[in-house]
Amino acid sequence: MEEVDLKTYQLVILALIAVASFVAEFGFLSGTSKGHWWNHVPAFYALWGFVGCIVIILASKWMGKLFIQKKEDYYDSK
Repeated sequence: MEEVDLKTYQLVILALIAVASFVAEFGFLSGTSKGHWWNHVPAFYALWGFVGCIVIILASKWMGKLFIQKKEDYYDSK
């Protein structure tokens, strides 16, 4: 049995979460006439934006270390 690539596994999980999010939003939550619960929370969008910025910063740092940065001796010919 072949070992599943970690990146493929992560992409499948991300796709499943995205599909579940769309189904929940457009399937279950779209029929409410009162609006969503978060519209009644004071300063929700300010907090949501702050948390979103923090998540973007941490995710970009993680992805930078994982995909972009190379070791210091990357170009050394030993």
